[in-house]
Amino acid sequence: MNSTFIGDICECPSPFQASLLQPDSLLPLVLTPDQADVSFSSLSHWLTANKNWLEKILLKHGGILFRGFPIPDAVAFEEFIQALKLEMFIYRGHSPRPKVHNQIYVSTELPSQYSISLHNELVNTGNPPRKIFFFCQVPASEGGETPIVDSRKVYQLMEPELRDRFTSKQVCYTQNMPNGKDMGILGKSWQTLFETSDRTVVENYLTEANIEFDWQPDGSLKTRLIGPAAINHPQTAEPAWHAQAHTLHYSSFGAALEAMRRLVGEENLPVNTFYGDGASLDPADVQAISKLHFNHAILFPWQHGDVLMLDNLLTAHGRQPFKGERRVLVAMTN
Repeated sequence: MNSTFIGDICECPSPFQASLLQPDSLLPLVLTPDQADVSFSSLSHWLTANKNWLEKILLKHGGILFRGFPIPDAVAFEEFIQALKLEMFIYRGHSPRPKVHNQIYVSTELPSQYSISLHNELVNTGNPPRKIFFFCQVPASEGGETPIVDSRKVYQLMEPELRDRFTSKQVCYTQNMPNGKDMGILGKSWQTLFETSDRTVVENYLTEANIEFDWQPDGSLKTRLIGPAAINHPQTAEPAWHAQAHTLHYSSFGAALEAMRRLVGEENLPVNTFYGDGASLDPADVQAISKLHFNHAILFPWQHGDVLMLDNLLTAHGRQPFKGERRVLVAMTN
């Protein structure tokens, strides 16, 4: 790893060291211990004492990879985040993601042969987490990387006509959640997603998030949210792509959703995306956005004990297909 830094990066507080994973990319910054016998207690104290430094560095790099620290399991992963004095976030997404410990989840249970397009987490909920953390408990024997990309770069490199069309029209996210029965990789029931069978609790959440909703005669729930395709970061004011238009469009799910679309129509799919005015998206545009994300992504093999901390407004992430056992946990914070 390269040890040449810009500005204050070389001033990593002792006793840890900072370096770049790749010499031509600021994403991610890598922090490692400068001694082999570092304890978790010393790491925890360091995180609390240097929280402000980490926040500053995260704004520049978009992501920080903690490597070589003694983080064995979900409990230690939670304590790592708690040392930063951050509020844990309840996952409200459609992806199958079992809870492991408190607000620690399996990153995804999508079958190993599938890839996941790079995206900013939960943009389609109207209340995305500010930060997202990944913890590698068991690296895959082959593949299974979590590619990451700078959303500022995506915004800058996107073809202007395509970018302007999305930013002017915005993005509409639709979701159809069945009553009481999950649909596997196609989504969850509203009871599972919201962790309640109380409609009032669900309605209060959706109203607060400015999500339109409609209960269907069979008890299923239809939701609709219009959101921006890009944002200006609230601290740096930098423009960044911030939409899941490509990730949640039916054409990104392959043959299963294409066949369902022909049967029930685009508006009745478990998840789908449109322009803000309700017009359908061109699958070619969806593919172009996905390719742009991946073509500029950083990929690296996971190592046991790695923790990756991302600013969810600045950095998108995905998942590569893999072989063998893989256990990567995820947590989100406000």
